[in-house]
Amino acid sequence: WFYGFGEHSYPHTTATIVHGLQIAKANGAAIVPGVTENGIKWLKKYQNKQIGLLKKRITDDYPRKSQTDNLDAFVFMVLVDAGISNEEMLDFLYRDRTKLSVYAKCMFGMALHRLEKSDQLAMIIRNIEQYLVTDDENQTAYLNLKNGGYWWYWYGSEYEAQAYYLKLLALTDPKSKKAAGLVKYLLNNRKHATYWNSTRDTALCIEALADYLQASGEDKPDMQLQIFVDGTLKKEVKINAENLFSFDNKLLIEGKALKAGKHTIELRRKGTGPVYFNAYLTNFTLEDHIKKAGLEIKVQRKIYKLKRDDKNIKVSGAHGQALDQRVERYKRIELADYSILKSGDLIEVELEIDSKNDYEYILFEDMKAAGFEAVNLRSGYIHNDIRAYVEFRDERVAFMVRKLARGKHSVSYRLRAEIPGTFSALPTRASAMYAPELKANSDEIKLTITE
Repeated sequence: WFYGFGEHSYPHTTATIVHGLQIAKANGAAIVPGVTENGIKWLKKYQNKQIGLLKKRITDDYPRKSQTDNLDAFVFMVLVDAGISNEEMLDFLYRDRTKLSVYAKCMFGMALHRLEKSDQLAMIIRNIEQYLVTDDENQTAYLNLKNGGYWWYWYGSEYEAQAYYLKLLALTDPKSKKAAGLVKYLLNNRKHATYWNSTRDTALCIEALADYLQASGEDKPDMQLQIFVDGTLKKEVKINAENLFSFDNKLLIEGKALKAGKHTIELRRKGTGPVYFNAYLTNFTLEDHIKKAGLEIKVQRKIYKLKRDDKNIKVSGAHGQALDQRVERYKRIELADYSILKSGDLIEVELEIDSKNDYEYILFEDMKAAGFEAVNLRSGYIHNDIRAYVEFRDERVAFMVRKLARGKHSVSYRLRAEIPGTFSALPTRASAMYAPELKANSDEIKLTITE
């Protein structure tokens, strides 16, 4: 839809449209004469009105305005992009900077950069980066935003806020580690590797990534890349601005071509430009004790023996009298490898999940050791923070998660030891249903059941 620039137009929509027209014009698109100018004129009038409301004293009659808001920062940025700067609004925004959302702080920071207000910009960046989280293991960086009840407002969009932070970094520090980490974080959090949450935040993320590519110089590589395996040249390709998104970027080694033992993969660059690479290995292992593995998703399995620890409590009877009531309770004792259980013992399996990003459609399959049977055999949803659907099968228990939020989670179920013997519980497996390269597994564990 398109709102006009009349007296009754919505200021946020008008600012969004003007911002879009400014980007289009900067990239050589033909704009109908007068349209952008009319929008800027309307926004300038709107800003002057807000300044008038802000200048009213607390004792004055309504309408008045006690502090600047996020929309004021947006309009200020758009007008600065148009070459219009109002010192009064700048002072008000800087005064109220701690009350602005991180999204709006990034917008205000971009305007301060263009106005060469270095001291105020440095303070705004410090205000923003108190939310910055870096993950060296995953080589990502992101703003840990807790927007709470503001998710339905434009400034409550996490990915739009991350995108504007990247746009700010593209202006102020494009070759920094945090800028590169934020790029990887945004790319990792696409839905099905194609989009984010909506057309709006997808457009802003692409806009921010384009700003980063230009500012860092990564859009103009000029290199010859060679890939060596064990000292032998296996592939050579030329990469430049013309074929950046179309060059042959895959080397596949299959079967007998890759013998057992240690191998060294070496990438050699001749020329300029960064080199990004991923390595994937699919293999069949005969090792007796399989170790846990995982990067962006990790799963750790803990197995506990449940020992009865019932307790008597006082409850209120029908006539208000105190009655003794026995409550069934269990004490959990964590089991180590090769622990010994008795037939009939009750155990609890807990899967501790650590996710570096927000994901969808994740499957966790816990392989049961032979000799154990599930206590609960009815499949269905479990009522915890991830709302997983659990299926109890003959050889495994599967948890299907529709949405897995970034952070730590856990799911659990109970088994009963039945058949004597020593059994191996193969690792719990985690995988993305529509992105099979996303995988993780827990440690293997061996348990013994006696009569």
